[in-house]
Amino acid sequence: MHSGHPFTQELEDQIIADLNDTRIKKRGLSLSGGDPLHPANVAAVLKLVQRVKAECVGKDIWLWSGYLLSELTPEQKQVVDLVDVLVDGKFEKDLADPELEWRGSANQVIHHFTDL
Repeated sequence: MHSGHPFTQELEDQIIADLNDTRIKKRGLSLSGGDPLHPANVAAVLKLVQRVKAECVGKDIWLWSGYLLSELTPEQKQVVDLVDVLVDGKFEKDLADPELEWRGSANQVIHHFTDL
C-alpha cells in the first residue's frame, strides 16, 4: 500500500498518449502489480480503463488480480466489465509453474471476455 509511485493525471495522460502513438507497437494495456482491484485503486483504474476504451481504438486490456471473479464487489465488477481478459486468483508459491501461460500459479484462472 505504501510503495511504488502515485498514479497521477499526468501518468494517466501519458499512458493514453503511449497507447495511441502509432510508432509504438503496443497491443494494449496490462494492469498488474499491487492489485488493480484493491479498493483503494478501483476508482482510478476504472477511470483509466474507461478512457482506454473510449480513446484507444483496437487496444485490449488485460488485468491480473488476486481477487476472484466470483467474489468481486459491484465497484470491482465495473472495472472487470471493461477488460478483455482477467487473470484472477492470488499467486500461490506452492502452485507456481513456469510452464503456465499468462499466469504464475496453477490456481489462477484466465477469463476471456472478448475475442482478441
